[in-house]
Amino acid sequence: MLKQKLLQKGKQKLSPQQIKLMKLVQLSTLDFEQRVKQELEENPALEMEEDLLNSISISEEEENLDISENMTDLSEDQNSSIDSDEINIDEYLSYDEILDFKNNIPNQNHSEKKYIPIISGISFQEYLKNQLHTFRFLNKEDLLISDFIIGNIDENGYIRRPIPSIVDDIFLILGISVTEEKIEKLLSNYIQKLDPIGIGARNLQECILIQLENKKKSTDVFLAKNIIQNNFEFFTKKHYQKLQNKLGITKKKLRKAIYQIEKLNPKPGKIYSENTRNLNHLIPDFTICIVEGKLELSLNNINTPELKISSIYLDMLKSYKYSKKNIKKNDNNTIFFIKQKIDSAKWFVESIKQRQNTLMLTMNAIMDYQKEYFFTGDPYKIKPMILKNISQKIGVGISTVSRVANSKYVNTPYGTFLIKSFFSEKMINKEGKEISSIEIKKLLVESIEKENKKKPLTDEKLSKILKKKGYIVARRTVAKYRNQMKISVSRMRKIL
Repeated sequence: MLKQKLLQKGKQKLSPQQIKLMKLVQLSTLDFEQRVKQELEENPALEMEEDLLNSISISEEEENLDISENMTDLSEDQNSSIDSDEINIDEYLSYDEILDFKNNIPNQNHSEKKYIPIISGISFQEYLKNQLHTFRFLNKEDLLISDFIIGNIDENGYIRRPIPSIVDDIFLILGISVTEEKIEKLLSNYIQKLDPIGIGARNLQECILIQLENKKKSTDVFLAKNIIQNNFEFFTKKHYQKLQNKLGITKKKLRKAIYQIEKLNPKPGKIYSENTRNLNHLIPDFTICIVEGKLELSLNNINTPELKISSIYLDMLKSYKYSKKNIKKNDNNTIFFIKQKIDSAKWFVESIKQRQNTLMLTMNAIMDYQKEYFFTGDPYKIKPMILKNISQKIGVGISTVSRVANSKYVNTPYGTFLIKSFFSEKMINKEGKEISSIEIKKLLVESIEKENKKKPLTDEKLSKILKKKGYIVARRTVAKYRNQMKISVSRMRKIL
């Protein structure tokens, strides 16, 4: 029999402001700078301190006109008029509260603030299109189709979408009916001839064949083409003995053919994207320095301007306050609009402060936890540390620490690192001492670098080597760490 009950439950729910704050926390320095610029463009009540003199010179008539235009949609959407008595204008006229909102950057001399120019180049697709448009035999329609195909090339230089899907997209987006044969022709005759050689391939096999076709003809190159075209699976799995038997060749000839293949680039698009990345210098979010034997932490907000509430908007509210008796219905809507914009600006500036405090609090805890490493630069000094350690230390949620660690970089005397790289699991050695998994990974890399490449070390052998050095690590754990470091299994590390 069904019964009705009344239950009361407590439920935690983040407010929209808290959600927005979390999004600000996880932004990198460059993304945060863009977010500030976006807010400045969208909210007229928010302005940069350096623009104050310029903004004051704007006439009130121009500003009132701008507000009236913005108010058109607002007044149409509101079903009921706003009572001016419901709005306390005095709350928004406290200059002490509002005009002191600034991005106070901890441990930074404001006199030394400089704006860092950020260099950027054209995109990889634009680079390819510029080359394509030098072909004289392509008509306007072919250029449009070819440009569309190039738009489907990823940063590695590959076309990942099936040709039939591209045909459908061209018809839907460009309104051009094209056959799969036409796409194939444009690919092979034009797009796959662009620099870097190998772009426009559908898979690795095709990419290597394109590059081999452009190499000087020789016996080794011919054999390499035969291996890739007809025995690709044997090659990728490094079944060298099977290749020798099937092709009837010696180890020496196979080695020469494989040498021709190894000189090729499996990701030709990376040539351009890496060069572009070199132009876009990585801007760290934090800097750690050793000053007079002490660690000093600073937050990088060099490209973030100091923000203030617009004095023009405050003056307008002030004028409405003194003419309160003569306020009309439209004026009430205007006051409401200004109030909304000032509220939004106040929240945004306050959120920037909270973001700075959260970042500094979290990074300070990480720096203190790993101070032995930051003083010495020795990776073996990195202590086991998980998100929970920092979360408990500073009293914030694990998700907040994760947002800081996953997207922020720190500049140290030993290089610039992703903060996430300082987090590691705890392990116990034979002496019962706690060690970091980073230490184990470093030892694994050293052992693999020293191995005989003709007889690479298996995970089982690597486990035994670590045990001899006093680290009790199971074979499965070795395989796990090896995969995390993107190191192949022993068979795939083998050379002839």
